[in-house]
Amino acid sequence: MSNHQAHKNKVLNHANGPSLEEINGTVTVPQGKGFWKTLLAYSGPGALVAVGYMDPGNWSTSITGGQNFQYLLMSVILMSSLIAMLLQYMAAKLGIVTQMDLAQAIRARTSKKLGIVLWILTELAIMATDIAEVIGAAIALYLLFNIPLAIAVFITVFDVLLLLLLTKIGFRKIEAIVVCLIFVILFVFIYQVTLSNPVWGDVFKGFIPNSETFADKPAIGGQTPLTGALGIIGATVMPHNLYLHSAVSQTRKIDHDNEDRVAEAVRFTTWDSNIQLTLAFLVNALLLIMGVAVFKAGAVKDPSFFGLYEALSDPTTLSNGILVTVAKSGLLSTLFAVALLASGQNSTITGTLTGQVIMEGFIQMRMPIWLRRLVTRLISVVPVLICVLITRGKGTIEEHEALNDLMNNSQVFLAFALPFSMIPLLMMTDSRAEMGDRFKNNLVVKILGWISVVGLTYLNMIGLPGQIEGFFGDHASASQLMLADSIAYVVIVLVLLLLAWTIWDLYKGNKRVEALLKEGNR
Repeated sequence: MSNHQAHKNKVLNHANGPSLEEINGTVTVPQGKGFWKTLLAYSGPGALVAVGYMDPGNWSTSITGGQNFQYLLMSVILMSSLIAMLLQYMAAKLGIVTQMDLAQAIRARTSKKLGIVLWILTELAIMATDIAEVIGAAIALYLLFNIPLAIAVFITVFDVLLLLLLTKIGFRKIEAIVVCLIFVILFVFIYQVTLSNPVWGDVFKGFIPNSETFADKPAIGGQTPLTGALGIIGATVMPHNLYLHSAVSQTRKIDHDNEDRVAEAVRFTTWDSNIQLTLAFLVNALLLIMGVAVFKAGAVKDPSFFGLYEALSDPTTLSNGILVTVAKSGLLSTLFAVALLASGQNSTITGTLTGQVIMEGFIQMRMPIWLRRLVTRLISVVPVLICVLITRGKGTIEEHEALNDLMNNSQVFLAFALPFSMIPLLMMTDSRAEMGDRFKNNLVVKILGWISVVGLTYLNMIGLPGQIEGFFGDHASASQLMLADSIAYVVIVLVLLLLAWTIWDLYKGNKRVEALLKEGNR
């Protein structure tokens, strides 16, 4: 048996090769064709990334925001989407120019200890999104086929088999499936919003931010405009998407020795990314409009998936006669559950790829895709199952609330992990040593990037005490609230210390690369 064969037979391998080796550079792109033909060849990776911006975790934040504050938070969805476009452009550019994904690039410039810490942080963020997907998919199965929740949760584990099938049919087909599922979700929400006939003048007015957008009063249903805005920003900009995009942008086969070819790849990948993120923006905007126009003001008492499903089949909660007529047939609520299932499946595909990217990049270890998926999914299923089993005998509403709380509380890990992907990304794409003169960020991108990064990090940190208070439920005592705030402040200090360590390590790593380049040029 050759050495290579022996290596292949081990379950875990060390990965020092290209990012997502089995699909890296596998899609050929035409040379010298027109704009649209070339764009079509580059289209796909953007869809995988856009999925993260419309996963089940976003749904209740946008609908609740619409229910409580009408179109006030529309400008937040627009700002989040523009920041997302900027960050994803940098992530794709990093991948194409350096031929390394974000995890590999960070690991190459930081110490082994920090690599492990950042890997654990990012794994937690992926598990948090996975919990939202498990809950979303399990609830969709329960609503569509009346499968008991505990069994539905187990069924979600078997989407591993679906993924295995997909890895066999080629990456281009995976991209096509993801795009089809995105259009299913988009169609469902366009249909529901069209029936609701919203006041479009008010919708467009909502895109202009004003002083009330980030105000900390009024509080409606336990939510202020500030917490609603934080929820939307937190659910929109996802750390794992930056890792994913820096890897899947490398699936196109390009001649890296030709700078013009690299520039063309960056240009078309950015087009693809922005088009798909515009679709994600439309989905999130439609969800907010749904909260305002499909339901009567204040009619949705339960913003969980169950509550929204019920509200879509309850004529008393809907805003006009056409909606009421369609709701009686059960079509609105069934379409909602179908979109939820599509969203859960889509996020599954991208979550697995991201898991592989960060494991191979940070700790240089490889696992077969099915095993990687099974491990992550089983870890995510445990808290969901515990939640279902504990609340089983207590009645339906408590069970629904517990699942909704678990999903919202798990999103707190995303807030921790975000600065650790954004700041290295900015530092590396700003660097001449990494990107060369032609591809490093220009001044405008640099300024906008740092404003976005500092702004998002600040908003995530000030939102942290409120998120940790959420762990104690709606009726927390004064001592519990004090404990929550104390935990939050300790966590904030730890996050800032870890950020300082990361920035220092990256700075030293960058200086090392610059020194090596100088020596090489002598």
